[in-house]
Amino acid sequence: MTERFSAREAIALAGDDFRELPVPMREFKPDGPLSWQGYDDARRRALTRTGEDESVVCGTAVIGSTRAVLIAFEFGFLGGSLGARTGDRVEAAYTHARAHRLPVVSLVATGGSRMQEGMLALTQLQRVARQSALAREAGLPQIAVLRDPTTGGGWATLGAGADVTLALPGAQVGFAGSRVRPSDADPAAYTAEAQMAAGAVDAIVGEEELRETLALWLTLLTAPAAEAEGEVESEAASGGEVEPVSPPAALGAPGLPATGWDAVRHARSPERPRAAAYLDAYFSRRAAIGGDRCGGSDDGMLCGFGSGPAGRTVAYAAQCGTATRPAGYRTAARLIRLAGRLGFPVLTLVDTPGAANDAQAERQGAGSAIADLFAAVATALTPVTTLVIGEGGSGGALALAAPGNTWATPDSYFSVIAPELAAAILKRPASEVRDTADQLRIRPQDLVELGVIRGIVEHAGR
Repeated sequence: MTERFSAREAIALAGDDFRELPVPMREFKPDGPLSWQGYDDARRRALTRTGEDESVVCGTAVIGSTRAVLIAFEFGFLGGSLGARTGDRVEAAYTHARAHRLPVVSLVATGGSRMQEGMLALTQLQRVARQSALAREAGLPQIAVLRDPTTGGGWATLGAGADVTLALPGAQVGFAGSRVRPSDADPAAYTAEAQMAAGAVDAIVGEEELRETLALWLTLLTAPAAEAEGEVESEAASGGEVEPVSPPAALGAPGLPATGWDAVRHARSPERPRAAAYLDAYFSRRAAIGGDRCGGSDDGMLCGFGSGPAGRTVAYAAQCGTATRPAGYRTAARLIRLAGRLGFPVLTLVDTPGAANDAQAERQGAGSAIADLFAAVATALTPVTTLVIGEGGSGGALALAAPGNTWATPDSYFSVIAPELAAAILKRPASEVRDTADQLRIRPQDLVELGVIRGIVEHAGR
């Protein structure tokens, strides 16, 4: 179990110059709305113990160079539970965020809804969810930090509903709190680490790294979307599209492939640069999201936001040369939709032999995941630019490609199907695979001639 910080200790870990927001006033009759015997005494004891008069502290603070609204839960006050007054404060914090165009950072530590206020407490989750939705509609980033514990409605609204979800190591995280789970439940399933493995948390962040991590995320997610010059083509020419990323110098094939099979060999060569090399060459710094929020993650799909050469924030989704899992497609779709809400262009890097086609992938909904990514790209609210950097294997690659704005490197290919599989389907012997590759016209120069891609991006320094 991670160390349990008070609300104000958590605030001090996150930022500086904290300014508490005015507290909305709500009067209850004695012992609250349910006349729960002893409720007032419990509140008084909680005040004496914590110095707080409610389970949440709200205000603004400077994190890095960005002022943000902070919502910090005090677990020592009745288990950080949500009651009507908690909802009042959270709503007021979100209202302030919208009025002043500030991002929202929630430092969550809660056991759920407050029993002493019954259904009135439970319905606060609807209020919180609405405020989060309004912030999303306003294009304001929301980041959650999961402290110990984060359970119940606090997890299911502010925690899991954030754009980016971080967690402290070892924090208890789950919808079911420790006292309401099945007696034989595996406690390891209710941890930040387990939630990350299940695609519900983007990163585990130690307390010593929290401030720096939050500062990076806030800088990236609040950067003016079209401020930088030189990194993009003119608005008239490109509509804000990202320039294709040049392949890293001195890596990859030296020229265009002579045959279709040469294109395949170059794309499959262990010597050519992979996605991480392109991202490192293009971005001065970046931060990754991880997980599809549906129970899975795929290490073969890198997604996140980065700061480009001119300081412009660009979202990225990049395949790493492996067969893409359903969770990878869903994560990329999540990334593209988030970038659209926040107003950032998207760069996608295509490199996969195709979609994972094993039985597990089918059980995980491969078809629907690919369909969702096609839809996300087709309806993207901001420009999407694609560079094919290796293998472009069938629909599993095409789902990540921008229609009309896809480019390719000299050591890549794009094909309706892998040449070996095409030969097998056509009942051709293995000796005809190379000829089949030529017939498919999969070389970068073929793709330009066919109008499938806009152009070929040469290697830097060549």
